[in-house]
Amino acid sequence: MKILLVNPQCADTFWSFKYALRFISRKVANPPLGLLTVSALLPGDWEKRIIDMNDISLREEDVSWADLVFIGAMDIQRHSVKHVIRMCQKLNTKMVAGGPLFTSEPEEWPMIDYLVLNEAETTLPWFLKDWEQGTPQHLYQTDEFPSLALSPVPDYYLLNMKKYATLSLQYSRGCPFDCEFCDITALFGRKVRTKSTEQVLAELGSLYSLGYRGNIFFVDDNFIGNKAKLKRDLLPKLIGWTKERNYPFRFNTEASINLADDEELMKLMVQAGFESVFVGIETPEQESLAGCNKMQNTQRNLVDDVRRMQHSGLQVSGGFIVGFDQDSPSVFQRQIEFIQQSGIVTAMVGLLNAQRKTKLYQRLKDEERLLDVSSGNNTDFSMNFIPRMNLDFLMEGYRRVLKEIYSCKPYYQRVRHFLRNYKTGLHTHRKMTFANVKALIRSMFVLGVLKQGQFYYWRLFVWTIFHCPENFSEAITLAIYGYHFRKIYSIA
Repeated sequence: MKILLVNPQCADTFWSFKYALRFISRKVANPPLGLLTVSALLPGDWEKRIIDMNDISLREEDVSWADLVFIGAMDIQRHSVKHVIRMCQKLNTKMVAGGPLFTSEPEEWPMIDYLVLNEAETTLPWFLKDWEQGTPQHLYQTDEFPSLALSPVPDYYLLNMKKYATLSLQYSRGCPFDCEFCDITALFGRKVRTKSTEQVLAELGSLYSLGYRGNIFFVDDNFIGNKAKLKRDLLPKLIGWTKERNYPFRFNTEASINLADDEELMKLMVQAGFESVFVGIETPEQESLAGCNKMQNTQRNLVDDVRRMQHSGLQVSGGFIVGFDQDSPSVFQRQIEFIQQSGIVTAMVGLLNAQRKTKLYQRLKDEERLLDVSSGNNTDFSMNFIPRMNLDFLMEGYRRVLKEIYSCKPYYQRVRHFLRNYKTGLHTHRKMTFANVKALIRSMFVLGVLKQGQFYYWRLFVWTIFHCPENFSEAITLAIYGYHFRKIYSIA
């Protein structure tokens, strides 16, 4: 059997880092980890290739070569998925599809030959058994949440690793919290399931043996969902593993705000090589947090929480949302002030959208406020429901937030504010690479000469050398990120 695994193209978004990646001669931020895992679940004697359409175009000869085309996708890849489907139909090549897009709305994809939904560790073996017997069905789905002991080492060898800024690894699935707007618990459950430490080290070992050195993103939706196991088992062994190999990787992940309550856990993460963490802050408005059932963020000093993580050696990037039913007219200014005060440089502020499978989607449907399916990109100035706040007022406020936090002056101020509070981690011991030098030179030319904001760039450049030279690389990286954010949001 010849298998073509296709990752459809994602739209340019906040997280694509499209304009930042050019500084380090990379094309894609992250690889399609789901497809690499699916590949490893397929019979070993099947011939497999992968096409990441964020890197290269899908050609008709690629599809013609394959006996089956496997498509994995999220909402934000919907447009590209349709292109892949049309090509497969034209060439009469059978399709197998899975991932969040298809799992959330299987009824929308009758043209797909075989829908293998939910988690592949459970449903893919059913499909493979039927395929071998010549009786494949159109739909495979389940309510079961499988043990991650069944999850294999992904087929990383299929990748051209030089194309990616960061590689990916998954430790856990599920989240103990149940926010109204989030579909994670519907897709993966509230019970946090984890791989064994031996599995994680085997995956890291695979990447290490393939010669990879660099950034690794733990794609868990909440890495600290089982804090006790992390502190008792994974992190102590990961610290030893990375130390023995002279810290070949730099880790980042996602976690809930209660990470700030556990100094021991933060210390262990930094010792293991974690350098940044994404946290869903959402909003400083208590009523909105309670309204969306984000209770873990209520009754806290969120600015202090962020600063504790920064001081521990973890850079914090944050997710923020406007458009909640409980948002007051002052929410936009409060978001601006919170982001500036906290020093969260990478602050993704998006408009609330209702994803299928969420409690928010069902509530809005019951209230007859839904308009369309979500684009999957909450920073594209679209909403798929009727908000309580006047829509024109909401959009005007949203644009003001973006301009106030990503215009050159406030952005570079926030970078300096962050660097004052940030305690450097293991990255200070790393040598300057050729890619780093190239990015620095390009930043000096593009940001320091060609583009608007040259004064603020050079001011940060000099300030960092004199006040925190150990953070110089981080300062330049954040300056480059700011350029990407301004391009994405069309901010002069």
